[in-house]
Amino acid sequence: MNTPEKTDLQVNSRVAASLLMDVLIRAGLVLALALLCYRVFAPFLTLIAWSVILAITLYPMHQSLARKLGGKQGLAATLVVLAGVVLILVPTTVLMSSFGDTVRQLVQDIQNNSLEVPPPREGVENWPVVGERIHAVWSQAYSDLPDLVQSMQPKIGELARKALGTVAGIGTALLMFLAAIIVAGIIMAFGQAGARAMRAIFVRIIGPARGAEFAALSTATIRAVAQGVLGVAFIQAILVGVCLLVAGVPWAGVLAGIVLVLGIVQVPAVIVTLPAIAWLWTGSDHGTGAATAYSVLLFVAGLADNVLKPLMLGRGVDAPMPVILIGALGGMATAGILGMFVGATLLALGYQIFMGWVDAGPASAAPKDADH
Repeated sequence: MNTPEKTDLQVNSRVAASLLMDVLIRAGLVLALALLCYRVFAPFLTLIAWSVILAITLYPMHQSLARKLGGKQGLAATLVVLAGVVLILVPTTVLMSSFGDTVRQLVQDIQNNSLEVPPPREGVENWPVVGERIHAVWSQAYSDLPDLVQSMQPKIGELARKALGTVAGIGTALLMFLAAIIVAGIIMAFGQAGARAMRAIFVRIIGPARGAEFAALSTATIRAVAQGVLGVAFIQAILVGVCLLVAGVPWAGVLAGIVLVLGIVQVPAVIVTLPAIAWLWTGSDHGTGAATAYSVLLFVAGLADNVLKPLMLGRGVDAPMPVILIGALGGMATAGILGMFVGATLLALGYQIFMGWVDAGPASAAPKDADH
C-alpha cells in the first residue's frame, strides 16, 4: 500500500525526470542549431575574422576621421577603405606583379635554353660544408646549362609549378584582403553598436566585474599584434621592396616576399638587404654615388623594424610585450596567421586572470597589512 510520502517521492521523481528530459532535448536542439549555423557560416569564417581584425585595428583612425567629418560614420569608413586600397593593395600588387613576371621569365628562359648563368665567383668553393657542392653545380650551369636542366628536369618542373601556384595563391589572398577591407569598412560604420555588443557578451560570460576590462584587453591585444607584428612586417616589406625596385635589384618582388615572411617570424630583414647591398657594389652598373644612396636606403629599410616594433607592439595593452610576442608566435606556429591574433589574445587574457588571482591571494595582502 502506497503511503503519502512514497507517492510524493514518485511524483517528484517523475517531475525531475521530465525536467531533465526537457533540459536534454533543449540542449540538443541548441547544439544542433549551433552546428547548422557553423556549417552555414564556415565558408566565410576566414573572411569575417580578417574583417573583424582590420576593423578593430583601423577603428581609432576611423573615429578620428569621423569627428573631423562631423560624425559621418559611413563617409569616414569609405575613406578609410579607399586609403587602405591605395596605400596597401597598390604597392603590394606592383611587388607581386614583379614577383610573377620574374618567375614566368625564369620558367620561359629555362624552357627555351636561353638562361645565362655567370661563372662562379672566387671563394665559393671554400665556403664551409656546402661550398664544393655549390661550386660544382654552379660550374656545370655555367658550362652546360641545358644538360644540368635536363638532369634536374623533374625537380625544376615541380619547383616551377609550386612557384606559379604561390603566385596564384598570392593573387587569391589579395582578392580576399580586398573583400575583407570592404567588409571591415561596413563593420566600422556600425562600430559603436558592435562595441556595445562585444562588451555585453564579455559581461555575460565573465561577469560585470571584469567583463568590460577583458573586452578592452582583447581589443587592445588585437591592435597591438596587427600593428606590432603584421603591420611592421608589411611596412618593412613594402619599404624594402620599393627600394629594391628603384635600385634595379633582380627578383625584387621575391625578396620583398621573403622580407615579409621573415618579419612575421621575427627574423631580421638584413638577411635580405645586406646581400642586395653587396650586389649593388659587385654586380650592378651603378656609379659610386648611386650605389651609396641605394645602400643607405636599403640598410635603413632593413633596420626599420627595430624602430617600429617597440613603438607599436604592446602599446595600450595591460600585459608585458614578451607575453604578447610569445602568444603571437605560438599562435602562428599552431594555427597560422590568424592564430597570431588568437594566441596573443588568449595569452594576454590568461596573464591577466593569473595576475588577478595572484593579487587576490593572502601573500599579496600581507605586505599591505604590515605597512599599517
